[in-house]
Amino acid sequence: MSRTSDRGLKHVYVQKLKTFKTLGFGPRQVARSTDRLTFSNSPQIQLLQATQSALNQVLRGIVVVKTGKAAKQKKTAPRLYLVEDETHTLLDWAISIMKSDDTFFGKGQKLARRLGAHYRRDGLTEFGFWTPELTADVIQSERTLELEIFTPLQPIDFRAPQQSLKFQRDRIPVAKQGEFTWAVVAGIRAGERDQAGCFYWLRYVDADGHIHIIRDPLAYSLPYGVFAPAEVYDMRRLQRHRGDLNYFRRTAAPKGIPDAPVPRVPAPTNILQIHVKTASPDGTLEGLTQVYRRISDRLAAGDLLTPAEEVYTGYDAVQLLPVEPTIEYRREDTNIDHEFFAITPDDEANLKSQATLEITLRKANTQNWGYDVPILGSSATNPAVLGSLRPDEVVDFVTTLHNFSAGSIQLIYDVVYGHADNQGLELLTQQFFKGPNMYGQDLNHQLPQVRALLLEMQRRKINTGADGIRVDGGQDFRFFNPLSGRVEQDDAYLLAMSDVEQNIQGYRRYLFTIFEDGRPWPEEGWEEKSTYRELIDIKPESFQWGPLIFAHNTPTLQGFWDRKWRRVCEVIFQGDHWITGCGNHDTVRRGNQISPDSNINWNLGKTLPEVLNRAYNNSATLLWVHGFSPGLPMDFLNASVGTPWGFFRNTDDRYGVKVVSEEVGFLDWQIEPAMYDRIDAFPRLKALGFQDFNQLRDFSYALCEAMIETDYDLGKVADICRHCLGEHDGVCEVPALGELNEPNLPHFLATLDVPKLKAFAMAFMEDGHDMCNVSRYGEELDPSVSHFGLKLREFRRHHPWLQQNFTGRDRFNRISDDQRTIFYGYRSHLDPDHGHGLDEVVMIAHMGGEPMVVNPGDWLQLDMTEWQVVVASPGLNLEDLADLRGFELRDGQGVLLKSVPRSAPSTANLSLEERLGARH
Repeated sequence: MSRTSDRGLKHVYVQKLKTFKTLGFGPRQVARSTDRLTFSNSPQIQLLQATQSALNQVLRGIVVVKTGKAAKQKKTAPRLYLVEDETHTLLDWAISIMKSDDTFFGKGQKLARRLGAHYRRDGLTEFGFWTPELTADVIQSERTLELEIFTPLQPIDFRAPQQSLKFQRDRIPVAKQGEFTWAVVAGIRAGERDQAGCFYWLRYVDADGHIHIIRDPLAYSLPYGVFAPAEVYDMRRLQRHRGDLNYFRRTAAPKGIPDAPVPRVPAPTNILQIHVKTASPDGTLEGLTQVYRRISDRLAAGDLLTPAEEVYTGYDAVQLLPVEPTIEYRREDTNIDHEFFAITPDDEANLKSQATLEITLRKANTQNWGYDVPILGSSATNPAVLGSLRPDEVVDFVTTLHNFSAGSIQLIYDVVYGHADNQGLELLTQQFFKGPNMYGQDLNHQLPQVRALLLEMQRRKINTGADGIRVDGGQDFRFFNPLSGRVEQDDAYLLAMSDVEQNIQGYRRYLFTIFEDGRPWPEEGWEEKSTYRELIDIKPESFQWGPLIFAHNTPTLQGFWDRKWRRVCEVIFQGDHWITGCGNHDTVRRGNQISPDSNINWNLGKTLPEVLNRAYNNSATLLWVHGFSPGLPMDFLNASVGTPWGFFRNTDDRYGVKVVSEEVGFLDWQIEPAMYDRIDAFPRLKALGFQDFNQLRDFSYALCEAMIETDYDLGKVADICRHCLGEHDGVCEVPALGELNEPNLPHFLATLDVPKLKAFAMAFMEDGHDMCNVSRYGEELDPSVSHFGLKLREFRRHHPWLQQNFTGRDRFNRISDDQRTIFYGYRSHLDPDHGHGLDEVVMIAHMGGEPMVVNPGDWLQLDMTEWQVVVASPGLNLEDLADLRGFELRDGQGVLLKSVPRSAPSTANLSLEERLGARH
């Protein structure tokens, strides 16, 4: 507001007097609050100064009366109230930060620490919000911006799918300071494991009377999702009672010594990548905790593990797909019938500062990989992966890993700060975003306060107890540099992410860091151009995803490993800080997108699902990755078990049909007809009439064709489906649809409209997601396969030197022709602590093609009588390996050999040629 009349100014003061009278503010606080009123032109400032003394006298008189009256009505006073002295103390602190000589970013970091909701030791709760969208409102009634608190009046059953409860709704005034809004409130209930806390957000009424909600992007607890108010949680109590403090005592800087060097968590030996929603019967962190506790107890008791348990073990790190709150299902019309925190409309209650409301709570059922994030609440955990909806569940899981009986297991968070889904525009202030990209929105990392807030989200997240982070999409952190006139990578921000200090009860650490960075992606030819080393070269202790683990990995095709020979050699000679492997969430999904008419390697199986499972859980590949090559191996749980896998999310109203049309390959590559025929498989699609698997697959492909034909126009697709599948005459625009028009056609298809298309997409997504749960397939695991993998992982852990790059003593080569590809090599390690000073390994792996008799002794000039088999792929019998001078390997088979201990330590310091000569 640029100009204000004398009458308008007086009106502002009258409104403030009424507000302060209601609240019971003291004279000093009222005066200090009016001092903070700012106007944009000097006449108003002069008027304010001229009348300040008289106004203060009036204010004091009113407050004295009010204070006396409030004392008499103490029993009827609201339970929640603003604590004015503490609020102004917080306000003064914020002002002192803004007036300091620190940089804008430095100020932003300090302020970000106290944003959100913090339950204090004295029982008060601090609230802070960054509200730049309100800075244009220079003069406004204090009643237009309030802290809205929802206190449950009945116990919440956090495990109930749905419940309707009474809440007390209070509106508390707040103090604005520049771009920030602050309040210290008494009477707030903080959440605990067995108790719900108060829920909160800011409520703002604009000049046109429209209500706006400002949510907390730094919330600790969002039990009912990103569109619901956040929950106040007693994080201090949670941290104080966690059961792994001894672990942090061993691995962190000494507590209470501020100048002590802060250590970085060392890299693990191997990693298991896990999607929480499909990793246990419950699909929650709670369920995953039960899995690891059971395995830990069995190992401690000396019990043998089942194949379904072996696939989880032998790793010293677990990397979860993102567990930040994801986007939610939203319709363009109304969401009250399905949203997780649905407030029953009540016009009369809406006019009161305190009211009793009925709110329907629904447990989040969101299905997602985890990368579709709105950014808001990234400091919290996705309620869909919490069986209890409590933050304690996260710490329970972390503690179980850290206290694992066979040795501590590290936890790595996969964090997503390179982009936001478009849903973030509904939840966060516009300043968070730079503009649209192929995923949704680019984040505005260059704005100091946004940069500070994102790093603060990460700090709060890792303080749940993580040991490492994997930074998703490092190539996405880009900005236009006006000094150079170019779009550049924001490596400074990526390095800052690596250097966020963890602090748990005074134990401080820097985390182990992995960067996924495929720059110059998405430039054409990026797969071959990318070096995958930019961040490693800048920060040598960090790791990056290597070239063979990215999404263009297609080992189901003939000759794949031969074509990747250049990248294979890069792993061998410079891959010590690369994440290596073959199967992960991206690559297995990429396998679904390959045309069944491609040049498939049918040596791997008789059906497409068999081929895909053996391609991404291939014994020969695992053998050279875990048993021989440099780097840090990572396996994907779903690939190790051989479960179906695809890109499924039930969060789409607008794009759901498009996503499904792009996932039709899932039916070819992941689902056998016998799997579809199971009683518990695909119940939603069967309820729509798709009793026959082939009919479902044919319709899905026809739908994909129709979507492309109409440029993804759902209305036109529905029209075409009705025309082609109904009783209409004429030429069908999509012949594949016309071929489906048979007497046994589901009635659902003959009457398709846009809502039914969306219903089909939702059923496809949710049924497909359910089929990916590993608990469905535990009894079908081949014990020889699971034990082989465990033995390989144990071998790697007992030979940590394998992570290092090749030396001059080591050898690696291939035999390749039109018929087959064989990898073979020799590695050695000079170890003074080793009995004979030299640890040696030989690897031979058949990577594809026809069988071949291999002769490692001739190829490597070794006396094979001095070697023995330590690991052999399933299907290779000891009789087949009786003579190591020559034995047959088939596609996907391989062996690891170790030298037989001998009493000749004098050869340890010889060159390879001299050592080989000494043997012969």
